[in-house]
Amino acid sequence: MISRAEELNFIKVTSELEALLLEAKLINENKPKYNSVLKDDKSPLYITITKDDFPRVITSRKDGDFGPFPNSKTVNLVLKIIRKIFPFSDHKIGKRACLYSHLGLCNPCPNEIKTNSEAKKYKKNISMIRKILSGKIRSVQKNLENEMTELSRLQKFEGALAIRDKLKKIEYITQPIIPTNLYLENPNLNEDIRKSELKEMSKLVKIKNLHRIECYDVSHLAGSYATASMVVFINGEADKSEYRHFRIRQKKSQSDYDSLCEVAKRRFQNDWGSPDLIIVDGGIGQVKAFKSNIPTVGIAKNPDRLIVGNQKIKLTGNTLNFVSRIRNEAHRFARRYHHALISKGLFK
Repeated sequence: MISRAEELNFIKVTSELEALLLEAKLINENKPKYNSVLKDDKSPLYITITKDDFPRVITSRKDGDFGPFPNSKTVNLVLKIIRKIFPFSDHKIGKRACLYSHLGLCNPCPNEIKTNSEAKKYKKNISMIRKILSGKIRSVQKNLENEMTELSRLQKFEGALAIRDKLKKIEYITQPIIPTNLYLENPNLNEDIRKSELKEMSKLVKIKNLHRIECYDVSHLAGSYATASMVVFINGEADKSEYRHFRIRQKKSQSDYDSLCEVAKRRFQNDWGSPDLIIVDGGIGQVKAFKSNIPTVGIAKNPDRLIVGNQKIKLTGNTLNFVSRIRNEAHRFARRYHHALISKGLFK
C-alpha cells in the first residue's frame, strides 16, 4: 500500500468523535481499495435510522445511513457517546418500558409514549442524532443554545439546566485529544506545548514576561443569577488555588459590561497579586470595563479573534489553542457557580 501511494493528506479535526465520523464518511465517499471492506471478521458495519413512526437507531451489516465504520468497537463507541446525550430506542414497539428506559438511555421509551409532547421529544432526539452523525455537531450546539436561552427567558430554569447538561457533554466529547503515541515519543510533550503557546502569545500581545494571566467571564440566564469568574494561569498552566468567583450585585437589567465593571472594581480592592495580562470574554466594550494600567485584551467569536486595542487579530495554531483553553476554563468556572445558584434558587 505504501509503495503505491503517491501523496499523503490529512484533515485536522477537533475531537475523537469528529475523527470517527469523518473517517466513516470519507471511506463511504471514496471507497479506498485497502479499507473498503472494513471487516471485523464479518461484513462492513453501518448505523441505520429506521423509518418507523418512532425511528430506531440500530446497526446493520448491509448498506445503512451512516458508515461504513472501521469496526464494531467504533460503532458502539459512537452510539454510546450519543445515547447519553440524546436517548433513543433500538427495539421494536412492545407493551412494557424497555430496560434502557430505566437507565435514561431510551427516554421517552416508544413503548410508553402516549402524548404528542412525548412523541415530539423523541423525534427531536432522533433529529439531533441524525445531525451529529452527519457531522453537523456545531449546528446541534447552536440549536441547543437557542433553546436554553428561550427557556431561561421564560424562567423555565429546570428545562434550561437539562439542556445545559447536554451542551456540557457535547463540549466534553468534542474537545481536542492528543494521541497517546505522541506522549510516548516525547514524555515532556505537554510542557513543550505550553512553552510554545506562551512564547507565541507573548509575541502577539507584545509582553516580554508573560507570567500571570487572568481571564474573566460572566454567566447568567436572561440576567438572572448572574455570576462572574476569574481564572489564573501561571506560566501557561492553570493555578486553581488563585481562582475567584463573583456573585453580581447589580440589578438584573444591567449588561455584561456593567457586570465586568463591578468585577474589575471588586477584584482590585483585593491584594491577589498583579497580572501581566487580563483577558475578557467579549469585544471592545467588555475590554473597556477594565480601566487599569494592566494590558487587557478581549476574545471575539466566529471566528475566534483577539481584540488588542482597536485591532482584531485572527487566532491560529498555538495561540488559538492557548486562548481557547483559558476562555473555556473561565466559562466553565463561571457557569459552575451560576448553576449552583440556580439549583439553590429552585429548591427555595
